[in-house]
Amino acid sequence: MPKVKKIPQPKFRIENIVASASLNVELDLYSIAMEVEDVEYEPEQFPGAILKLRNPKASLLLFKNGKIICTGGKSEEEVKNAITRAIKILPPYIK
Repeated sequence: MPKVKKIPQPKFRIENIVASASLNVELDLYSIAMEVEDVEYEPEQFPGAILKLRNPKASLLLFKNGKIICTGGKSEEEVKNAITRAIKILPPYIK
């Protein structure tokens, strides 16, 4: 009788969630980069502005068309908090 190999049961933890959102507005990325702390924007390198949050620790890619990509969250709640913080910052920069 052949020996049956036991399949290992991996242990895992969530390290990084990537989420997208759409605000359905147009953003002024240049003004965001000039006036908002912790924002990098180099349009010749990448078409989006990068907003780095400390709490929750996450990075948000902001695009002119109002799309947001959130990376770095470790839970759905962290992603929701990060996007909510961004939404509070952005109203003055909506075209």
